[in-house]
Amino acid sequence: MSKIFTADEVKKHNSRRNLWIVIRNDVYDVSSFLAEHPGGEDPLLEAAGQDATIAFDDVGHSADARAMLSKYKVGSLAKGQGCSKLKWALIALGLAIIIGIAYKRYAS
Repeated sequence: MSKIFTADEVKKHNSRRNLWIVIRNDVYDVSSFLAEHPGGEDPLLEAAGQDATIAFDDVGHSADARAMLSKYKVGSLAKGQGCSKLKWALIALGLAIIIGIAYKRYAS
């Protein structure tokens, strides 16, 4: 059974020696991969202790790179705690739409 971590637990692992990231709600310890990462250390250090799903997908990693993830998996993120940036972006977008509709309706 996979170990379950909270977002707060993952956030504690944000250093070169102890670097965890989250991709699609799975938690990975990439500390030992830092020196080997083809894109250099910076992208991993920037994502340390955070959800890196969007950044990982934006780069367009190969099938081989995706397969390598299993080697570093240490568990999963507790339900309801994944992709927080996306969740907040969608909430902000929804609020902006509601405010725009309300403004248009009441300003006329």
